[in-house]
Amino acid sequence: MSHELQNWFLPVHYKHLLDSLGPSHPLRRTVLPSDDRTPAPGELTDPLGEEQHSPCRGLIHTYPDKVLLLATLDCAVHCQYCTRGRLIGGGFQGLEKSEGAGSACFQGLGKYEGAGSACFQYLETHIEIRDVLISGGDPLTLPDDELEDLFSNLRGIGHVKNIRLGSKIPAVMPERITPELAAMLAKYRIWLQLHFIHPAELTDEAVRALDTLADAGVPMVSQTVLLKGINDDADTLADLFYGLLQNRVKPYYLFQCDPVLGSSSFRTPVQKGLDLMKELQGRVSGLALPNFCIDAPGGGGKIVMHPDTILRRDGADILLTNYQGKEYRYPDPVQESF
Repeated sequence: MSHELQNWFLPVHYKHLLDSLGPSHPLRRTVLPSDDRTPAPGELTDPLGEEQHSPCRGLIHTYPDKVLLLATLDCAVHCQYCTRGRLIGGGFQGLEKSEGAGSACFQGLGKYEGAGSACFQYLETHIEIRDVLISGGDPLTLPDDELEDLFSNLRGIGHVKNIRLGSKIPAVMPERITPELAAMLAKYRIWLQLHFIHPAELTDEAVRALDTLADAGVPMVSQTVLLKGINDDADTLADLFYGLLQNRVKPYYLFQCDPVLGSSSFRTPVQKGLDLMKELQGRVSGLALPNFCIDAPGGGGKIVMHPDTILRRDGADILLTNYQGKEYRYPDPVQESF
């Protein structure tokens, strides 16, 4: 059973939203701790193998020309299905209790360190890197001056052509989106990858935040995680995707929930996602339709799944092939639908 709202930190806006939706609304389950966290077969503390793909502190280099830069581990909410849930909220200190405590990526990093860090030295010397995704945590929890320093330093690296930033702030703390922040994001040509999971998150305040960003010229896409009992029906997803598109946010990815330790109550069978995509293809605009994909456990990258995908099964696992032709396993216990 989830803890009561007053016993758990939430931004004022999101707490008011959950209060207004009532105690039985499934969104509460996504941000409040639960006693139902029993590990299931195939689940991992670091499901995407990020720590083994970290060349230096604060950086994850999985794809040849793309890197993930962890600017902070602070977040406005603690999503209970989060891939980095073992780290979020406590900062980068105290990780001696984490299985990844010795990794270059996480050890000792407290916040964005600036241009002189090993992270930036790596970026400057690896000229194959053209795309940087700033993540965390939520980078928009950083103050404007630190963000501007980060953007300016990245733009000073000639071979970096594209900068993206992942954030859930417009959904949970929309007051953070000021005209000044929007102007800065536009100035440095930052693509926003926003995290919305339910149409109820598109409140009047969130819509105003998205308007502020879009009016400033900030390009935006959304990433949604498919969650059991929360958004795993075609009506909910259609309302969400059309709502995002109406507010100038392109639905980009619908993710199969990562097999993070203790997350089985959130995960749907892979076939469920494929069935939903097939249904949505026949009823929503192509512009409102995201790609359904699995982030291959162990660091294989994103693998787009289509409704006509032939699933290869080995017992309780789905076998996937990534862009390199390598095979990966995703835990997917046999359900009645198979």
